Amino acid sequence: MIKSLSIKNYALIDSIEIDFFSGFSIITGETGAGKSILMGALSLITGQRADTGVLKDDTRKCVVEGNFLLTNYGLNEFFTVNELDYANETILRREISPAGKSRAFINDTPVTLNVLRDLSLQLIDIHSQHQNLNLNQSEFQLKVVDSYVGNADLLANYYQKFIYYKKIRKQLENLKTEALQSKDDFDYLNFQFNELETANLLDGEQTELENESKTLNHTEEIQRNLAVIHNSMSEDNASVLINLKEAHQAAARIIPYYDKINAIEKRIDSTYIELKDIASEIELMLGSIEFDPARIEYVNSRLDLIYSLQQKHKVSSIAELLRIKEQLDEKLQNIVSFDDKIDLLTKDLEKTTTKLSDFADTLYTKRLEVFTDIEKYVSEQLEQLGMPDAKFKIEQESLSEFSFNGRDKIGFLFTANKNIEVQNISKVASGGEVSRLMLSIKSLLSKSIGLPTIIFDEIDTGVSGDIADKMGGIMQSMSENMQVLNITHLPQVAAKGDNHYLVFKGENNETSTTGIKKLSDEERLQELAKMLSGENITKEAIENAKVLLNK
Repeated sequence: MIKSLSIKNYALIDSIEIDFFSGFSIITGETGAGKSILMGALSLITGQRADTGVLKDDTRKCVVEGNFLLTNYGLNEFFTVNELDYANETILRREISPAGKSRAFINDTPVTLNVLRDLSLQLIDIHSQHQNLNLNQSEFQLKVVDSYVGNADLLANYYQKFIYYKKIRKQLENLKTEALQSKDDFDYLNFQFNELETANLLDGEQTELENESKTLNHTEEIQRNLAVIHNSMSEDNASVLINLKEAHQAAARIIPYYDKINAIEKRIDSTYIELKDIASEIELMLGSIEFDPARIEYVNSRLDLIYSLQQKHKVSSIAELLRIKEQLDEKLQNIVSFDDKIDLLTKDLEKTTTKLSDFADTLYTKRLEVFTDIEKYVSEQLEQLGMPDAKFKIEQESLSEFSFNGRDKIGFLFTANKNIEVQNISKVASGGEVSRLMLSIKSLLSKSIGLPTIIFDEIDTGVSGDIADKMGGIMQSMSENMQVLNITHLPQVAAKGDNHYLVFKGENNETSTTGIKKLSDEERLQELAKMLSGENITKEAIENAKVLLNK
């Protein structure tokens, strides 16, 4: 339950600090006094968005702080999961800076807005008039039924499996699409691969072939020039080797007489040996060079194939062609393996669908089992609220596809009149009837969900007299199980509260300010009398207020 609320620098509020108590508390005040502002400030600690427009003084930050008693609400795990320090009295705080920066805290530990919202949803339910529209929404209707049944764990298991189901199904669809597209490309990819495979390319082959091609295409010129070299060195009468040999012999003859020639003789001898070796290699080269038209044709053909493949694949080397070949092979292998992957995913999807279907069927059955109880309870509450002919029914429809909440859809049907068939609420219910219907449903939920606090923001709009008295009675009954705060304009409802708070507007330094205070017994009597008769409180109004309080 909420123990206290502190608001600073929000809208028309300078500073408010107010304590709340268990049971049924009433909040009243004139129109425009700031009751909606109070709810707006409270919504900040439930994670609602805000901007600098909420600042009363745009030079100071806005701070809203709520002190909640968490004893016996089983929230320890939430604190553990979110790495927060648990305390039986926990403070939720929200700050909005003049620069528009929003900060959220739980027990002085900074948290994200989502964490603040997740905790506050387990602590407080703020029911405003616009929430009546939720009655027409299937998601809200399912939440009502599931809360009554206690389907939280089952829904969590279903949702986890549903997310996995969607993931697997999406993967399977993508894989099938990819497989279909790839198979369309298979023939083309296979042709490209076979073309490269048949070419039997070798890394470095191109350079060797290009060099061989040059040699083969200049055979005659090479032979002629090798012959010239060979002849000049060893074949002609005036060849280099003959002359060098004669020079070596002449040097050797004078060594005994002229020792300076010794080194020259050795150099001539070394040169002679080297040139003789060169002449031998030239002779071998000359013998190996021959004109081979068949080889020329093969080499040129091979080079034409290599150049053609390089041009086709926009590369400049055999190494790059070999890498392309590997990539094509990998793509082809993936295409071949698509069937295996699809088969595995299909089996996984079938298993997941079976499990998900079991969860959905259980949800369907458990929901259906409580329809009669819910219909009976709501109808009884409506009868107490002056609608003896009202009928409330829940219809259930099986869906062909899984949704986030199962594989069924429910609808709330209603009529307030005899001999009128139940229909969609939006078609047959007035504003006052919707308020009474929503109160009946909230009363139902208060017995099942164990929510610490609920705040009704003028849920009794559109009703009066005895009906208002009955609505107040239902809220009073709800307060036996939870803390109930109700903003109201009706004295019949206000008189039933255990505590009464007044929201008022004052003037301060030529600006309007909103305040709130807990009324004493005498102040409460005066406030009820004012609600009955207006500004001019009559003796009759005082007496009527006393009757309402005693009642």
